[in-house]
Amino acid sequence: MSGKTLVASLVLAAGTVVGLGSGTASATPPGIPDPGTAASELAALTVAAEGSMDGYDRDRFPHWHAVEGYCNTRETVLRRDGDGVEVGTDCAATSGSWTSPYDGGTWTETSDVDIDHMVPLAAAWRSGAADWTTGEREAFANDLGSPQLWAVTDNVNQSKSDQTPDQWKPPLESHWCEYASAYTRVKYTYELTVTAAEQGALSDMLATC
Repeated sequence: MSGKTLVASLVLAAGTVVGLGSGTASATPPGIPDPGTAASELAALTVAAEGSMDGYDRDRFPHWHAVEGYCNTRETVLRRDGDGVEVGTDCAATSGSWTSPYDGGTWTETSDVDIDHMVPLAAAWRSGAADWTTGEREAFANDLGSPQLWAVTDNVNQSKSDQTPDQWKPPLESHWCEYASAYTRVKYTYELTVTAAEQGALSDMLATC
């Protein structure tokens, strides 16, 4: 069973909640490798030219799906990554604060927080996900078991868009090590390719560890 298929089976398992923490500011997505492991995984990735965007649509990566009760993936990440998060009966956060690792901003309104896909959906499409099933793409878009989903400042996430690390890096340079480690782990887990420029940028960011 490939890493992609294994993660898909775990994430889509009915009634399973993966990586839901206690809502503390120190919470981070699970599965971030240490820098040495990340460097080894980066070296193991297949280097290839970016694929086409033909056929891409965000709807081909269904999200956010139900995780537990009324809680969907977005709400689950907000509970995991926030500090002092309280939720209503519909699972929507009613209070709490969120500190974005990308820029260090702290927010108390969920409207100021996006859930970022570490490896953007369009970037995944261009590096292998175009050949996946819809179920596999849904698992990727909702993966709580790897460092794929991050609560971050909304406009910073929007500035990232679907760009890869050779095109965009977090404004907070002290986060580059963690960012590159997490990005590499997701690419490695899902057997996605990288371009030479992308691999070089990730290597440079890992050198800051």
